[in-house]
Amino acid sequence: MSRYRTDDIIYALATPWGSAALAIIRISGNGSHALLAPYFSNTKALRSAKNATLLHGYLYDREGKRIDEVVLAVNTKGHGYTLEEAIEITCHGSLSVVTELLDLLSSIGMRSAEPGEFTFRAFLAGRMDLTQAEAVHELVGAQSPVTRAQALARLEGGLKYKLDGMKDTLLALLAPVEVQLDYSEDEIDEFVFPDELLDSLLDDLGRLLQSYEIGALYKSGARIVLAGATNVGKSSLFNLLLKEERSIVSPIRGTTRDYIEADLLLEGIPIRLYDTAGLREGGDEIEKEGIRRSEHLIGEADLVIRLLDSTEDADPVFDERTIVVYNKADLRRPPEGALAISAATGEGIGDLLAEIARRLKRGVRGVDESRIVIQSKRQADALRSAEAALKGVKEDLQASLPLDIVAIGLNEALYHLGL
Repeated sequence: MSRYRTDDIIYALATPWGSAALAIIRISGNGSHALLAPYFSNTKALRSAKNATLLHGYLYDREGKRIDEVVLAVNTKGHGYTLEEAIEITCHGSLSVVTELLDLLSSIGMRSAEPGEFTFRAFLAGRMDLTQAEAVHELVGAQSPVTRAQALARLEGGLKYKLDGMKDTLLALLAPVEVQLDYSEDEIDEFVFPDELLDSLLDDLGRLLQSYEIGALYKSGARIVLAGATNVGKSSLFNLLLKEERSIVSPIRGTTRDYIEADLLLEGIPIRLYDTAGLREGGDEIEKEGIRRSEHLIGEADLVIRLLDSTEDADPVFDERTIVVYNKADLRRPPEGALAISAATGEGIGDLLAEIARRLKRGVRGVDESRIVIQSKRQADALRSAEAALKGVKEDLQASLPLDIVAIGLNEALYHLGL
């Protein structure tokens, strides 16, 4: 944050910019109550307000002109989101009102907050740890009920408590090693390293790391491309999957000259679906450019649905990234390994959706909202480093290396579990 300070008062519009019934402006920083009080109709009430107090009144500009009727939600120091003095202004959602209020706050010495700065202050104040701070951003950007539930679990401290438990286990491994090193000349019981505890910790780490595949899938989603020759029904299938008329459907070959994209959810997985230009030789320059772009998309896609016409002979290529689908299912039975649909009637669409979900979830364990899942690459990298350090400890013990070497590995793992 280029202008970040902790000793000033910040403000930000907490609701989307645009006309609405109501808008909320957040203020945080010690001294904010006294600074705003002269511009509030009940100055004395704001100066003396206790924590979790609602005040109704009017805000005025510096010339004494009334701006709007508002409700102030007041938090005193040590409470609220940032643990600083804070005020939430609920006003009418007129763009004129919001603009004038923001101008007022700036003119009396408050600073417009940078993105994420309220959460950053909450983190610095100890209100949350880094995994919870990241969860706030993940919750705001959640695209499906699954990602929302996962982010909310992390915000509530699920990942924090899981990591705290792992660190406690690691300290239980490290403590007797440190005792042996510190009192090596004293007569103490023969030391036996708790290998089972180390194996249990490695298992827990492995399961948490596996959850990153789930988190990444439900957070980032997948790109799926409909590909095939001209007039095989790609646009009809595109519209059918979206349940709306997005692509133009025509018997004229080459109708779709550039790709069309749209978003949908499949079993909680965000999907960006592309309808592409029909693949064929010839065509004018515009159509050739559309085909070139389609081929590029096919190369970048997570999954390709290769649509074929059941009335025509074809030699499809089967691989893990391609689902071969024959349109006009009523006219011809597809070969083994391919699916059959009717883009006109919707027959076979359920089987296609099930196969898409199966392919995307391949290698990913089932989703359980009670399970702690990570979505952050930073967290995954830290956990991999901790796992590597602990596997190194296991190898050092098997090689009967000195305990001071073992202690180094355990301390490295503890550092990485701090995330």
